[in-house]
Amino acid sequence: MATEQNVLEGDTRGFMDTFLERFGFDISNVGGKSLQRKGPLSELYLMELVPNLLIVLFGTVVMWSASLTIADASFPRHIAGIAIGLAAAALVWAYDYRVCAGMPKLLLAIDVVLMLLPSVPGLGYNAMGMTGWVQIPLVGLRFQPSELAKPVTILLMASLTAEYNGCIETLRDYLKLCGILCVPFILILTQPDLGTGLIVMVLGGCIIVCGGAKRSWVLVTLGIIVVGAIVVVASSMTEGLPSILKQYQINRLIVFVDPSVDPSGNGYNLQQAKIAVGSGGLLGKGIGNATQAGGGFLPEAHTDFVFALLAEEFGFLGSVGLLLLFGWMVISTVVLALRIESIFGKLVLAGVAAMWAFQLLQNVGMCIGIMPITGIPLPFVSFGSSSMVAQMVSTGLVQSVWHHRKKVG
Repeated sequence: MATEQNVLEGDTRGFMDTFLERFGFDISNVGGKSLQRKGPLSELYLMELVPNLLIVLFGTVVMWSASLTIADASFPRHIAGIAIGLAAAALVWAYDYRVCAGMPKLLLAIDVVLMLLPSVPGLGYNAMGMTGWVQIPLVGLRFQPSELAKPVTILLMASLTAEYNGCIETLRDYLKLCGILCVPFILILTQPDLGTGLIVMVLGGCIIVCGGAKRSWVLVTLGIIVVGAIVVVASSMTEGLPSILKQYQINRLIVFVDPSVDPSGNGYNLQQAKIAVGSGGLLGKGIGNATQAGGGFLPEAHTDFVFALLAEEFGFLGSVGLLLLFGWMVISTVVLALRIESIFGKLVLAGVAAMWAFQLLQNVGMCIGIMPITGIPLPFVSFGSSSMVAQMVSTGLVQSVWHHRKKVG
């Protein structure tokens, strides 16, 4: 068995070292005294926290602008989500995340409960064809349990995978991990929420891969997923065969291939998003001057298509600036994963980084037409208190890993 200090070394460690060094990151002191920074802010991992807070600030400006013309974009609710998220992140930062490494059964139970809450009579709330929200009785507030399930799933899969000390030796163990990951994935599909299900699969799969899964197993799994997806899509689009996908999901896939097929529906959404992005030009139209969103042409401009709204107002330079902040945040999280000794901590960080990177890719990609349209929010920017709190909790996990890191040297 490999020791904690050796986890993620070999192929995975070598690949990440080479990748980061090519982009100018000095990780020659991995595991060394660089982890022992002193001062009043020594217990905060500023390399991740600074870009994170800048993204939140950027998103706050965007949401204030959206609230000027979009009735559903409540700026006070957005601020309330940030406040609750910051409080939750502070609690997670102070809590020793390593305690969760010994409670996979409890984490699985919490995951299942969160996924099933919307199905409880009297609690579930339907919106946009999906029963994914819970309405708190008497209070009238709503939240989306599947968002909170994301960090729980990260802790769950990291806890289970860390037991193998960076080397999953048998196919049986690999299939066991994949099977447990399928539990929250299948449960969330019943809502149905394919977008969040994909996030769960990606972050869980990344943790398993980083935890020592053999390359051949991973490649076979990817092949099965691709073939399975083709079968599901073909079956859903063929009359007389079982339809697993909902009609709106099929329409989104068709529009992704040919936007002109549904010019008044999902094709319209995609075309308006592209127009908004392109019309921003180099410097943008300015705060409050987004004509596509302000004129009601761009649907869900404060949630699913918030990047298009941002690009229209802040232009190419503003969009690139946001992407650079996300890149800084994700890469700094990966660098920390390489520097610490704890296997569990490494895998938690890998899951958080994978979640942020995939959500960024999917949300931005669907606004410019390189990814299918899904309901995946842009982390720390899109309107939605549940998403904001869940992302802040993930930030708290990164900070907790730093706060409770083993002092070296």
